[in-house]
Amino acid sequence: MVYNSLRDFIRRLESEGELVRIREPVSPILEIAEITDRVSKSPNGGPALLFENVEDSTMPVLINAFGSWRRIHAALGTARLDDIARDMERYLKLAPPTTLMEKAKLLPLLLEAANFPPKMVSAQKAPCQEVVHTGDAVDLSRIPILQCWPQDAGRFITFPIVINRSLDRSIRNVGLYRMQVFDKNSTAMHWHIHKDGAHFFHEFQRQNQIMEVAVAIGADPVVCYAASAPMPYGVDEFLLAGFLRKKAVPLVPCKTIGLEVPASAEIVLEGYIDPAEMRLEGPFGDHTGYYSQDGDYPVFHITAITHRKDPIYMTTIVGKPPQEDYYLGKASERIFLPLLRTQLPEVIDMNMPLEGVFHNCVIVSIDKRYPMQARRMMSWFWGAGQMSFVKIIVVVDADVDVQNESKILELLLDTIDLEHDLFFSEGILDVLNHASDHALYGSKLGIDATRRVKGDPAAESSSKKTVTLDPGLAKKVQQKYPEVKNCHLLKTPSRLPILGVALNKESPNQGQQFIKTFMADADWNAVGVLVVLESHVNLEDRSEVLWKLFNNLDPRRDIQIANQRVGIDVTRKMAEEGYQQNWPEEIVMTQDIKDRVDAKWDRMFHPKPS
Repeated sequence: MVYNSLRDFIRRLESEGELVRIREPVSPILEIAEITDRVSKSPNGGPALLFENVEDSTMPVLINAFGSWRRIHAALGTARLDDIARDMERYLKLAPPTTLMEKAKLLPLLLEAANFPPKMVSAQKAPCQEVVHTGDAVDLSRIPILQCWPQDAGRFITFPIVINRSLDRSIRNVGLYRMQVFDKNSTAMHWHIHKDGAHFFHEFQRQNQIMEVAVAIGADPVVCYAASAPMPYGVDEFLLAGFLRKKAVPLVPCKTIGLEVPASAEIVLEGYIDPAEMRLEGPFGDHTGYYSQDGDYPVFHITAITHRKDPIYMTTIVGKPPQEDYYLGKASERIFLPLLRTQLPEVIDMNMPLEGVFHNCVIVSIDKRYPMQARRMMSWFWGAGQMSFVKIIVVVDADVDVQNESKILELLLDTIDLEHDLFFSEGILDVLNHASDHALYGSKLGIDATRRVKGDPAAESSSKKTVTLDPGLAKKVQQKYPEVKNCHLLKTPSRLPILGVALNKESPNQGQQFIKTFMADADWNAVGVLVVLESHVNLEDRSEVLWKLFNNLDPRRDIQIANQRVGIDVTRKMAEEGYQQNWPEEIVMTQDIKDRVDAKWDRMFHPKPS
């Protein structure tokens, strides 16, 4: 199904019971975020929410629009995301026709592809320009922009479709970059150093030229998704949207700058960036579940705000998973798999686990044919586009279901040779990675769980059998070590049973020293994997433990291996340990906001008949 606008999508969601209208008065300061966070963590992602009575604004707020499998499928017009991948594969595998018959067979596909590039329309056909504000009439306070989390530096536009062009105007970039509101007509532009938007910005900066930027808010759902997609450099995201829609994206020229925006958008911000002007932005509660650090970023000056006569403000929140962005990321995982196979044809499937927040862990299955093939693939990943940010890569054989994470864990524990199958490397990391001692780079871990073929290094023979830990072992550990607040058997029986420890860390290197002491004590020889976490972690929540592990781990620094046993220290690091970043705070909502939402909950979701 092709949606001509966000409103078409809203009507579809409402007709299928996937959207709840909330008429109870709510505040855009923290309240909407708390409500949405609870809903997004409910079974199956909860419904999309349309807040119709937002304090100090006449605009409704749409949020969690993509936050379930049903809604991401509906947004992209498919019953299965893998069907889109297969469709993409048809185009990627096109061979030049050599006969008249082959040319004739290709014609329908070529005619379809002719509809993919965006097309220009006049202002008369552009609902996004029904109302135009310029000069002193530009005022962001009319838009119900959210403050999502207590320690956020202010209000942030979190679902902006940011549009700009390269200095020579030959390449258009469309991406999602958060925007902190500074005043009525300026915001920050949070371009991560590795992203295309930042690359274009530096082109303008080197030439000391003003950079034009446009921002669309609330376009049709396919355009919203395409802006989030990890497109190769130089490929227009509007072209991807046209491919997914099988219909061109209508664009309209902006009123005050020389860029084009989706004609059906709800709201458009037009303006410019002076590359000589930077301003402190952040902190902001990010998709890692932690606050990202503040830093200097470009300032976006708004020259015009255009919108529909009755605009809907579309937004999102990010934070501790699961959130709406998980489903957008999983869509990219499935859709871009064929593109990955053009470079690595041995790849069978891929999974980015929820707790890995996209860039901390990837599981890949391959058709293994020669020695060290998994390591070759890891090295390729660590040098390729956005995959280069991945911290942990697990490689398994073609017959292993990478989507079955419990089976993957069992495979690792039952087959891994800890001395030979772990591959440590170093490279760039995402800006949001806080675990490494230094910002932007650190160590990485590859785990080769494929079966050995002729020529592979021989595995160290192991006499380890499946072990079932004593159910009382956790209590014994707590009794012996007073610094242990809690202890839990995370995986048993297994060849490498896992014990989780919540440690009251009070001094530098305490986690590493605890691992050494524990592993040297013969009473605990049956424990194959020891994971040391912070004292507040709920060890009985598997998802929370994995989230902490992936977020806080610097592999080379935090992993100790000896005698086919492993200790992992994922506690908060201190400056005295060589840590040179500022360890961020976890995102937690304040109790007063929780109480206010509790008081409204039944009226929002279980209103009494009038």
